[in-house]
Amino acid sequence: MVPTIKLNSNHNFPVLGLGTYTADQIGEVERVVKDAIDVGYRHFDTAWYYKNEKEVGAAIRAKIAEGVIKREDVFVTTKLWNSHHRPDMVVDTCKRSLANLGLEYVDLYLIHWPYAFKEGDDGVPKDDKDKAIYSKVDYVDTWKAMENCVDIGLTKSIGLSNFNSEQIKRVLKVAKIKPAVNQIECHPYFTQTKLITFCKERGIVCTGYSPFGGPTSIAPLHKGEAPEPLKDSKIKEIGDKYGKSVAQIILKYLIQHGVAPIPKSSNKERLASNINIFDFELSAKDMAVIDLLNRNKRICDFIVLKDHPHYPFNIEY
Repeated sequence: MVPTIKLNSNHNFPVLGLGTYTADQIGEVERVVKDAIDVGYRHFDTAWYYKNEKEVGAAIRAKIAEGVIKREDVFVTTKLWNSHHRPDMVVDTCKRSLANLGLEYVDLYLIHWPYAFKEGDDGVPKDDKDKAIYSKVDYVDTWKAMENCVDIGLTKSIGLSNFNSEQIKRVLKVAKIKPAVNQIECHPYFTQTKLITFCKERGIVCTGYSPFGGPTSIAPLHKGEAPEPLKDSKIKEIGDKYGKSVAQIILKYLIQHGVAPIPKSSNKERLASNINIFDFELSAKDMAVIDLLNRNKRICDFIVLKDHPHYPFNIEY
C-alpha cells in the first residue's frame, strides 16, 4: 500500500496518486481507475474541467460494491473551475461534482487556477477574437466560499492549484481554514524547489502533476520544445543502479523531495510499475544528480492568459 502523510487538516494523504487528465476515449478512465484500485492506488485526482468525474466515481463505487475497498480507503480530489469562482457558485458547483462522482463527499477540493473566467459552464468562454473572457472575481473571495464546502461536509480538505507564493500569502491572510495542498507542475526538468520550500514552511503539501514532464503527461499548451525526462540518460543510469525504471526513479525523487506525484497511465502494467517504488531509497548523491537536471522548463503555462491580473507565472515562484 502507498504510504500517507498527514495534511494540516488532520487527514491522511497518500503520497502517490493517479492523475486522470486527457484520457482519450469514453470509458477509458473508468477502466483505468478500476485497474489502479486493483494494483493498490488509493488516491485519485479529477476535476470538473476534465469531464470525467462520472467515470472516476463509477469506478470507485463499483470497487466498493465488489468489496475491494471502502469509501474511507480512497482519497478523491476534484477541482473548482475558473468559470465558477464567483462565491455564490462555489458550493453549488461542488455539489454538482459530488453528483457526478456519486459520492457524499470528496477528500480534497481545489481552486483549479487562481484566475477567473466569465461565469458559466463554457469551460473557456471566448470573445469574437477567440480570446478568453475574464471575470473580476478575486480568488480570496472564492476561498471564503471554499471554506463553506468544508463547514457543510462536502469536502474534508480544501486547497489550491497552480498558485504562486504571493497568491498563497493573500489566501493565508484571509483564511479561517488553511489550504492543505497546492497542486503544481513538477518534474526533474522543472523542480519548483523554491515554491515547494515556501509551501512546506507554511504546512502546505505540494501535489505534483506531469511528473514525467513529457508531452503525453498533460496537454502541451506551450508550443515549443517539450522536455522529456523519461529519456534522460543520467536518470537511466541511476535507474540501472537500483534496478528500477526511469519513471520509478522520477516518482521516488519527487516523493523524497516531499511532493506527492499524480502520474497518469492507461496501461495496467505501467500503473503497477509506477506504484512499485516503496522498496528503496535514493541516496543523497543521486538526489543531487537529478537536482542538477532542472531546466526551469514549464509545460503547462497557459501563456495566452498572461495578461490576466491573476496569472500565476509572471513571477519566479
